[in-house]
Parts: sequence; structure tokens; C-alpha cells
Amino acid sequence: MHTYPFETAIFKVCTAAGSGTCFYLRDKNIFITNHHVVGSYKEVAIQDNSGKRYLAHVILTNPYHDIAFLRAEKEFDVEPLYLATQEIRQGQTVYVAGFPFGMPFTVTAGVVSAASQLMEGRSYIQTDAAVNPGNSGGPMINEHGMAIGITTSKFTDADNMGFGVPVSSVIEQLQLVEEIQGRDFHSVCESCGALCHEEHEYCPNCGTEINRALFVEPPLTDIAVFCEKAISLTGVNPVLARQGYEFWEFHVGSAQVRLFVYNRTYLYATSPINLLTGKNMEHLLTDMLTKDVKPFGLGIHGKEIYLSYRVHLSDVFSEQRENIAANIAALFNKANELDDYFVLTHGCTYSLQSLKS
Repeated sequence: MHTYPFETAIFKVCTAAGSGTCFYLRDKNIFITNHHVVGSYKEVAIQDNSGKRYLAHVILTNPYHDIAFLRAEKEFDVEPLYLATQEIRQGQTVYVAGFPFGMPFTVTAGVVSAASQLMEGRSYIQTDAAVNPGNSGGPMINEHGMAIGITTSKFTDADNMGFGVPVSSVIEQLQLVEEIQGRDFHSVCESCGALCHEEHEYCPNCGTEINRALFVEPPLTDIAVFCEKAISLTGVNPVLARQGYEFWEFHVGSAQVRLFVYNRTYLYATSPINLLTGKNMEHLLTDMLTKDVKPFGLGIHGKEIYLSYRVHLSDVFSEQRENIAANIAALFNKANELDDYFVLTHGCTYSLQSLKS
């Protein structure tokens, strides 16, 4: 399996709206991504290639250049990734690295089709390397392993073309980041480039009208509020569990748990706990059918054993809501109990999503 030295410096970004990519400048202890990846969220989850998640704070966003900077609550000992200082050349090799469609880390290769393509009044790097939703915010990397830009996949009408924000814009905004202490949020005035750290109707420096929505986090849906309260009962920060719109995926103990709304009708909590071995299936299936795991259910999909809990959305907003939240939290403990049980009793192996696998 081919590995790239810059791989450890590239992280997945997850919010309540979706996921994207970011990359880490170790020498500055700063993560870089697109503005449209984080939107108006002030706290996001970042995930390394081992699946571990960390809380990161959005400290600066520039919607005009589609750039955002994040600061985590720790420093990361990863391979250094630097911003390129060489001129971008048409025809040079370029690598697009990230998490397309929320999938595991991938790298696609191509060439720079245009070093400065003018679109919507701004210049972008154009490449024929495959760029898909989820790659946004990740680095475009040259043959020397240095970032020449930030990948963006906003332009959905263009076939076989990917675009990136050039590194010159990133370096310009990094100078503003150096003025920021701590993890407070700031926005950049589109007109004069001044930093705005509080919600104002107009820029305090030049008087240009400011998009006040940048300072207000998007509200969660009622079902998302309920789910995140249930997740909090496990001691997990729900921000770290967010995987997208009304979708959460995280570990409690060794077992991975997914919580999501299906078909606008049901709320599912499910955990892939074990892989089938193909041996002694009769005893295993009999045990699964007779084992009392109520209010949960045991089932098989493909070669995996799942522990699941399903409720109708109408019940979530009934007088049963507290019991439902408690059951969701209890599923996590049951999953961690049963995955060991099926390994010891029936010779199953742990799920590939398990931290014990």
C-alpha cells in the first residue's frame, strides 16, 4: 500500500451539516480549510487517519477567499506539511488529498491545467485531478510534497475539472491569523480586510455591511437537539460525534455507534459489533435469536453482527423521550459487552470499526 509523507497532516472535518477536509501546518499549529466546509460553526470535529477525533475552534474565516483557519486544543506530532513558495506552473504534477464523500483518506493525481483561472472574479488553480465533495478544504500538493493551494469543489457544473484557492491567498490570510490569540472567532471584512471579532451590522474599520449570520451558529433541528442530549449522557461531546446532517458516528469504549434518522420516519441507533467466522453458525444464530437484549435487537447484515435500536420519530417527542434517550445511551454499554461475548463464546472477530480490531 502506497503511503505519502504528508498523509498524517491531513484531517477530516465534521460538522452538523456535513464533512470535508483540512490540513495542519505544524510549525504554526494551525489547520487550514475552506470557509464553506465549516460555514458558521464555531466548533468542529477534526479526525486523524486513525479515526481519533479532536475538538477544533474556528478562529478566522474569510468567505470571499473561501478560507478558514482552525485551532485545536492540542498540538500534533505529524509529518510537516509546508506551503509552497515556488511559482505554480501549468502542466506540473499535482496531488489532491482528502476525504471525498466522507470516505477514508484518498489521493488522486493530475496536472495543473491552468495556474490562474479567473472565475467569479477570483483566480483559482485548475486541475484535471479528480475532485469530489469532501475533498474541499484539503491541500493541493506539488511534486515536492508542498501545498500549492486549498482544494474546493464548489463548481459543480464543470466536468473533469477541479479548482483550488492558490497558496498566495492563504499566506496573505495567515498574516491575520498571527494577530489572533486564543480560540475566539473572527471574520474578515470583505472590503477592507480588517478583523471583526464581534457581531456588528457594519465593519468598525470601514463601515461596510457585514454578514451577521457568520457570527451565529446554524440552529440544530429538534431531533438533532434530542440526539445530542442523548449522546451527552454517555459523556461524549456531541460536537465530536457529528458526521453530517442528523447523523452521528463515534466510539464509546471499543464499539462504534451510529445514530441517524431514516426516511424521515425512524431514529436508529446501531453498532457493528462483530464479524461472522463462518463456523458453528447454527449455535451462533440460535444464541442470537434467543438472547434477551431488549429493548435492542440483534441482526446480521452482510458478514457483520449489529446491535440496533429503532424508534418512531413521533415517540421521540412523546412522554417516552426520556426513556428513549436513556435506552440510546444504554446501547453503547450493551454493544461493548456483547462484542466481547461473541468473541469468547462463538469465536467471532471484532468489527472492522471496533477499536479492538
